Amino acid sequence: MNPLIVSVGPHIRAEVSTRRIMWAVNLALIPAGAAGVFIFGLYSLYVIMASVLSAIVTEWAILALRKKETTIFDGPSAGSGPVLSLPKDGSAVLTGLLLAYNLPPGVPLWIPVAGSFFAIAVGKQAFGGLGHNIFNPALAGRAFLMVSWPVYMTTWQNPKWKVDAITTATPLALIKHNQLDLLKGTTYMDLFLGNRGGCIGEVCILALLIGAAYLFWKKYISWHIPLTYIAAVSILSWAFNGTSSLFTGDALFFALSGGLMLGALFMATDYVTSPLSNKGKIIFGISLGVLTFVIRKFSGYPEGTSYAILIMNAFVPVIDKFTYPKWFGWRKT
Repeated sequence: MNPLIVSVGPHIRAEVSTRRIMWAVNLALIPAGAAGVFIFGLYSLYVIMASVLSAIVTEWAILALRKKETTIFDGPSAGSGPVLSLPKDGSAVLTGLLLAYNLPPGVPLWIPVAGSFFAIAVGKQAFGGLGHNIFNPALAGRAFLMVSWPVYMTTWQNPKWKVDAITTATPLALIKHNQLDLLKGTTYMDLFLGNRGGCIGEVCILALLIGAAYLFWKKYISWHIPLTYIAAVSILSWAFNGTSSLFTGDALFFALSGGLMLGALFMATDYVTSPLSNKGKIIFGISLGVLTFVIRKFSGYPEGTSYAILIMNAFVPVIDKFTYPKWFGWRKT
């Protein structure tokens, strides 16, 4: 037994464990998932379950092949075979949840299965597992699905209580294609409560804020990334996304639409793929806002949250290099 363990810096001490934080985020995501099931129907629950189970099984299988300690099977107990339990650190469950929340509610069940497999196998384990991945695994899985099966990933449905509950377009898509007449009657309250088309976990802003409030209260996330991210998108949309002239855009509409809130509160704040210092987090959040606005405004996609986060994930090491405090006594040689 080694009394002293020396590891590579930075050495970050905290009173909470990775496992506790991961399960806290899973808990905070439950209101958004419950709201999605209530809004779109029971099938959305099947999509969530398929995504989570696929993520768990894929992680266990890859860890077993790598001869690493598995996070699903605790090992044989006395007089019986292996005992199945939930992943100890909760990261696979979190990846499955976030991927499912970024999917349309009516996708075939093999879509979340394929997406979670890619998210865990390529987005996470190919880099060495938890703590080593460069990109947010759930968003990597979503990007893979968008490229591979774009029709399934862009087929939306209205809330189940609407008469035309089969297919619809998201509010951002209607704005993108200048179909403003179809937005008539859509209020801020509709956007806030989820009375619109969209992905399972992104539509109900109220549920997302309830979950995020818990994470803020526990101090598992800070204001630096979410606030700067949302503010940057809102200000740029107000200034440059109006229908007539500059500074006529509806900032609140663009803040409440799409996956901005889900991305800003639960994915951009991922510990592994976001900067360490507060200064770096602010730079990260503003950059995310600018990229999201540019993609929404000038690309062929009405939404840019996922791609903005993935792009900025690649720049996190650079941001950390120039913003993280230097070691005591360090000087340039």
